[in-house]
Amino acid sequence: MKRFLAGLLLALPSSTLLAQGNFANYADDAFRFNDFTQSGTARFRGTGGNQAALGGDASNITGNPAGLGFYNRSEFSLSPSLNFNSTTNRFLDNTRTADKTNFNIGNLSLVFAGERPRSSEWRRSSFGISYSQNNNFSTLIDAQGTNQNNNSTFINEYLIGLNSGGPQSVREQALSQDFTPGAAGSSVATARTPEAAAYGLFLISPTIYGGNTIQENGSPFFIDQPNVVRNQRLTQTQTGANSQWTFAYAGNLQDKLYLGISGSIASLRYDMQQTLRESPINGDFDNYGRTDQLTVRGTGFNLTAGAIYRPVQSFQVGLSASTPTFYQMKETFSQSLFAFGRSQTVRNSLGNLSTVEVDPNDFEYSLTTPFRASGGFTYFLGGGKIGFITATADYVAYRGMRTSTDYADTQTNEDFTADVRQVVQDTYQNVVNLRAGAEIRASILRLRAGIAYLPSAYRIDLDRVKSADRSRTVFSGGVGVRNDRFFADVSGSYYTAKQGLSPYYLNDADTPTVATSNARTNVMLSLGLFF
Repeated sequence: MKRFLAGLLLALPSSTLLAQGNFANYADDAFRFNDFTQSGTARFRGTGGNQAALGGDASNITGNPAGLGFYNRSEFSLSPSLNFNSTTNRFLDNTRTADKTNFNIGNLSLVFAGERPRSSEWRRSSFGISYSQNNNFSTLIDAQGTNQNNNSTFINEYLIGLNSGGPQSVREQALSQDFTPGAAGSSVATARTPEAAAYGLFLISPTIYGGNTIQENGSPFFIDQPNVVRNQRLTQTQTGANSQWTFAYAGNLQDKLYLGISGSIASLRYDMQQTLRESPINGDFDNYGRTDQLTVRGTGFNLTAGAIYRPVQSFQVGLSASTPTFYQMKETFSQSLFAFGRSQTVRNSLGNLSTVEVDPNDFEYSLTTPFRASGGFTYFLGGGKIGFITATADYVAYRGMRTSTDYADTQTNEDFTADVRQVVQDTYQNVVNLRAGAEIRASILRLRAGIAYLPSAYRIDLDRVKSADRSRTVFSGGVGVRNDRFFADVSGSYYTAKQGLSPYYLNDADTPTVATSNARTNVMLSLGLFF
């Protein structure tokens, strides 16, 4: 992922123009951070993630808070979770697999059931508090192959900007002054821009104009050895989660109408490290590449309101709606380039130098997530003694995602907001996710199964992945036991997803893409006590 656009270096040594950012990256982040598949306890996950028209579970705190109105006794529950992520990565006609496992606390909840009033149409009220993890980002991508296209290298990204102004529009002196060598004998230097880092590592060189001085040499810049085949390897590690603390209250009117409201304090933590390494075959460099690191932290809040209505004992319907989560975000993006020589000439030029660290970028912005609404029904078999079947439709307004900044320059703020919004409108679409599930009861035993269809939120084909191929079908199941004192539930869910990742962007023919098939399995154990 490239976070900031490489600047166009001007003729004056002190002037380096950095663009505000790659607006598509922020639109992609808004989607990535809010692409939920399942949440809640093992009971609700085992039945497909249905939460609109079911009650009496800690999942209601973050789902439909009206379901807390079904509680007639207090409860404490803990739900540890394991995520198994396996990626199959096809890159340059070669396939590699990578696996990553993550342990987390998926849900931690406490519900206080109120006393039933002696004379009131309101039969009971309940209050709940929970910690829940809605989205886990743990992923590992590892791809490798031989790129036969001589024009396909990430170094050409820098040449596009450097050479866009014509001959000598950028002087060697500008890059030289943006590059700071390390101490004598040090292997690490620093640079203001990635272009200056590539220059300092002798990955790019200026055209010589007569005088052969840094004041006179300059664009067009070029790669010393452009006509070589390269082995390329891309690794990307993602960690972090989208989680929230939620406080909910619900009431029960005559055991027919259940109303609830909740408020959440959300926390977002995302870390990504991506390394692209190129090894020229029979070139002067043994290998060179770059490492990108992105750290994102966010804090936000949202509100949810819901209702469940039971017209008859064996049937109930539910509705809930959640405001967008309004986040304040802070990110740090850092990048380093590295190079190791093979020929004696390059090794002599580099000396001890092997790594150039580019000045990091800190950026703060606001993020508004999609509006969400859910509706569904539950039918109880045998009056609830045999079990139930349930279904839900979740509406997610991805086209409503927004970002904004708070700079002194009003025009900069307006441009950033408008540009990200345009990318969102062009790339994403609103969707309706469909879920269905069932539970069968036999004495204290519970058997559960569910399925969810999550259509693609993409309007366009992106990174050589067709938009329709990004849809997902989540299969889930579970088993549990429950008596008057405690319960224990286990659930498992599985789905596959396709995605594309381009390590750099040139013209279409020269941009390689990693085609990834991501298989995710979640196993959760929920343990609870009634009191």
